[in-house]
Amino acid sequence: MKKITYILILFISAISVGQSDMDLLLKQYNTRSVPYISVQELKMEMNDYLILDTRKKEEFEVSHIPGAVWVSEKVNDSIYAFAKAKKDQPIVVYCSVGIRSEDFGERLKKKGFTNVKNLYGSIFAWKDKGYKIQNKNKQPTDSVHVFSKVWGKYLKTGHKVY
Repeated sequence: MKKITYILILFISAISVGQSDMDLLLKQYNTRSVPYISVQELKMEMNDYLILDTRKKEEFEVSHIPGAVWVSEKVNDSIYAFAKAKKDQPIVVYCSVGIRSEDFGERLKKKGFTNVKNLYGSIFAWKDKGYKIQNKNKQPTDSVHVFSKVWGKYLKTGHKVY
């Protein structure tokens, strides 16, 4: 009986480690100043949101969430052309894991946008959940730009591009 209990504890611990890695990372770097939305919730309600990819252009070109708009890492007047009239428009921001996108979301909120959410785990979580991503030609791809080997360890599926 003790052996079964021990194995069960190890099994449960092993399952929670992968998810807690992302949890620990985001707790370390994020303040939750921009509320999270899960990849599952976004997938179910994609048509309700303006989805903004806040990564570098080369990251976006390797792959992005279908329908996402690339906006760069910088908030500037060029991105407001399509959203200026609707400060309450539902917006989801994402990056690789959710750190850069929180910063971007904070700046959007300072510009008066009131309905901004940060995709929890960002494109890594999206891909790891098995949802489709596309390249710059809008073709399905398995590749994800992981920015660096340090960040790449958080992507569990797909082809890592550096």
